[in-house]
Amino acid sequence: MEHLDHLEHLDKDLVDELAQVARETVRDELREQGRKRRRSALLYGASGAVALYAGAALAAAVGLGLAAVLPGWAAALVTAAVLGAGAAMLRRAARPSRPHAPGR
Repeated sequence: MEHLDHLEHLDKDLVDELAQVARETVRDELREQGRKRRRSALLYGASGAVALYAGAALAAAVGLGLAAVLPGWAAALVTAAVLGAGAAMLRRAARPSRPHAPGR
C-alpha cells in the first residue's frame, strides 16, 4: 500500500494544476467580456449624447420655424411646452403600472 502513497501526491498536484489552469482561463474570459462590455457601454453613451444634440437641433429648428409666424418668445414657449408634454408622456409610459388591490 505504501507504493501508492506517491500517486496520491501526484493526484493532488494534478488537481491543483488543473484548478490553476481553470482559474486562469475563467479570469481571461471574464477580462475579455469586460473589455467588450466597456466598449459597448461607451458606444451607447456616445450615441445617447449625439441623439441629445440631434434632439436639441430639432427643437431649435421647430422654434425657429414657429418664430417666422409668432414672436420669438412665444415660439420658444410653444416649443418648450411641446417638449415638456412629450417628456411627461414618456415618464408616464416608463412607470410600471400598479396592480390593483382586490376588493377596491
